[in-house]
Amino acid sequence: MMAILPEEAKALDENAEFLGISRLQLMENAGKGVVEALRKRKQLEGKRVLILSYTGNKGGDGFVVARHLAYHGALVDLVILSKPEQISTEEARKNFLIVEKLSHSISLHIAPLPNDLYLLKEKFDKAEIIIDAMLGTGAKGEPKEPIKTALELCNKSKAYKVAIDVPTGVDSATGTVSRNAFKSDLTVTHHRPKTGLISNAAKKICGDVEVVSIGIPPEAEIYSGPGDLRIAMRTRDPFSHKGENGRVLVVGGSFRYVGAPTLAAMAALKTGVDLAVIAVPSSIAQAVRSFSPDLIVQPLPSEEVLDMRSLDVLKQETDRADAVVLGMGLGTDTKTKEAVLAFIEHLNSTGKPVVIDADALKALGEIRDNLKLKKAVLTPHAGEFYALTGERLSDERESGWKGRLETVMHWASRFGTTIILKSRYDIITDGKRFKIKTIGNPGLTVGGTGDVLSGIVGTIISKGTDPFRAAVAGSFLNSFTGDLLAMERGYHYTAKDLVEKIPEALRKFGL
Repeated sequence: MMAILPEEAKALDENAEFLGISRLQLMENAGKGVVEALRKRKQLEGKRVLILSYTGNKGGDGFVVARHLAYHGALVDLVILSKPEQISTEEARKNFLIVEKLSHSISLHIAPLPNDLYLLKEKFDKAEIIIDAMLGTGAKGEPKEPIKTALELCNKSKAYKVAIDVPTGVDSATGTVSRNAFKSDLTVTHHRPKTGLISNAAKKICGDVEVVSIGIPPEAEIYSGPGDLRIAMRTRDPFSHKGENGRVLVVGGSFRYVGAPTLAAMAALKTGVDLAVIAVPSSIAQAVRSFSPDLIVQPLPSEEVLDMRSLDVLKQETDRADAVVLGMGLGTDTKTKEAVLAFIEHLNSTGKPVVIDADALKALGEIRDNLKLKKAVLTPHAGEFYALTGERLSDERESGWKGRLETVMHWASRFGTTIILKSRYDIITDGKRFKIKTIGNPGLTVGGTGDVLSGIVGTIISKGTDPFRAAVAGSFLNSFTGDLLAMERGYHYTAKDLVEKIPEALRKFGL
């Protein structure tokens, strides 16, 4: 079974909640799963079991475990290594309030200080089973008091030891083991093993590792959700300065299409980039400036359409940018295609992240046989996909996204890039991984929403996010924002409305 990073596990929890499976359900299933794994190995009736819980969701798992152990006749001592008011999650608090009332079947002990634990030393000595519900996947570094003392007492005990998800003291991402890590006979991990558990160092103290289902459905991994958005977004450092949260260069526009690059740049700003620079042919520069004072406009030597005369200026602007968004509104003039291909070759050579959309995709179609890209996200709809690859996709009405997946993954792998196939169900893939965007509404077919998507992805990728993750997050955010608009206005909104709604969509997830 494939291991996952702890941040990916948290994303799956959030995606499952978005699908309607509450975190309280997941916690209940996690705790019950631990007890079922333990029952396979030990008779529980009449056994003295000591559970050590802390303030987070792993502590909440421990509270659930206590209830299920009591049902099976175990003699349960539950120790919480903090004051109850310090319990940090709603789900853990709800489960604590339950066990607090179960004074007949569960003996509850409050031990926020090391001395409190020493007073309970007899419990450690007499325990036949000890369960670690202390620090979970978010913990880093050496455990502090009172957990440090709890670990010392646990490891001196001769009891059979069980860790929930990961042993306390093991870095769930890297597998680094602290000096006093919980030495398990059994580790019961949830849904998938965390990457840290498969390290050589961690294997020595994890004991048997059993993976249990907690009710996360396959759709939480396949369908994009708010967990994917959270994992891709980078929070702002409160001490950061202008420019440290990203600078995006948008290259697009022509005498015919003025608004397209502007929508992409404004979407980048609304998604959280510090600076958005638009490089456009000089004849439309003033019109682009008129859209917003927040935009930095770079007139190009090219007058009506992009051509090779602008290449040096674009290279200079690229040096100052963290990511480039390219293609919207450029047109398909022969000299424009020549300039686009030369610019993409430069971006490839520098490794600069780039989002390639619209007319730039058509230019790439002319070199598809030799095309290899670095750090790029391509955003075609079905027609642009054909221009890019020369291969027609099956009708989505008949075959759904499944009928298109293999084809899109093939071309993403062949180009060495990430593709967002824009449709009713977006397919996002880098040729190895894939996600499907299932939300959205028909209002998103209005002109310009694809430009907004490119600007969103450009912002996320500018902050150092992996292109695939940036693409998944951007696709989800664009459609979620459209759904917020649809709830208010039906399908009667524009791409400009979509741009203005992005901050509200991000606030819905505390971002």
